[in-house]
Parts: sequence; structure tokens; C-alpha cells
Amino acid sequence: MLKIGLTGGIGSGKSTVARIFETLGIPVYYADDRAKQILADDPEVIRRVTELLGSEAYGPDGSPDRSFIAAQVFADTEKLRALEQIIHPATFADAARWQDEQANKGFPYTVKEAALLYESGSYRSLDRIIVVTAPEPVRIARVVLRDGSTEEQVRARMDKQLPEEEKAGRADFLIVNDG
Repeated sequence: MLKIGLTGGIGSGKSTVARIFETLGIPVYYADDRAKQILADDPEVIRRVTELLGSEAYGPDGSPDRSFIAAQVFADTEKLRALEQIIHPATFADAARWQDEQANKGFPYTVKEAALLYESGSYRSLDRIIVVTAPEPVRIARVVLRDGSTEEQVRARMDKQLPEEEKAGRADFLIVNDG
């Protein structure tokens, strides 16, 4: 089975491209969504995140306090790296299980959509990479509209990702989403 990666910077339109693949009947693994689910449900991940960030990382109902977690890790690069070392391996294992399930169902290929495909190293397990790019002002405007973030918050998140030019240079296929 061919394993295709789909990535791009925040606001580039990678999720829109992923949904197009889905409408064509191609199975898509949304790594960011699965990572959020793992953060909420995996007992070992919960234990390690609580150890890293404190009990405030999870609310009284046991759900992750995403705004607290984001504030902690985006203000401290070492905490961000430590959190990634917890989440990424758990997500890699989950994705591998999912890909095996899709292969057993007879799908000829799958798509793994992930914002941090290169940064996390998960690109190494894939056969081809599609990168979606868009001009920076377009990306910022999309995220501000979508998330209600400020431009400063969006730029801070962008600074934590590889530059789009670097991602584009490593792509097998490039989609320019400037419309």
C-alpha cells in the first residue's frame, strides 16, 4: 500500500485538500485530530503530560485544558519539545495501526495529513509527500478568521513550524493554494 503524506503550514489549506481526497474515497488519517484524542484518552500520555505540565493540564472532568497546555509550551521551547516527545511517538504508533487496518481493507493508498510531518520525523514512514502552500498574508487571514486568533498568535505558531519554502523544497508534489 502506498502511504502519502500531506502537509503544509498553518492556514495553507491542507485540511481542505485532505477532504477532497476523502470525497474521492481515499482514507485520510488526520494526525492533529488523532493527537488531540490521544492527549485526552491515552492513560500513559495523560500521566506524562501531567508530570510535565502539572495537574492544571487537565480539567476537573479529565479533559485536556488545551489553552493552558498551549500557553505553557508556546512560551517555553523545552516544554514544547518535551510534549512533542510524548505525543509524537503515540501518534506514530496510532497511525501505523490505522494504516495497517486500511491495507487489510484493500485500499491501494492512504493519506496522512499532518502539520508537523517533517518536524516530527513521521515523513520517514511515508512513500510520497504532498505539500500545500499559500502566501503568508492569506494563511494568517485564514487562521484569524477560522480560530479567532490574533495575528501575533498566528505568527507565533508559524514560527514553531518549518518555513513553507523548506517544506516545498522537500515535496514530491506541490499544491499552491493561493485562491
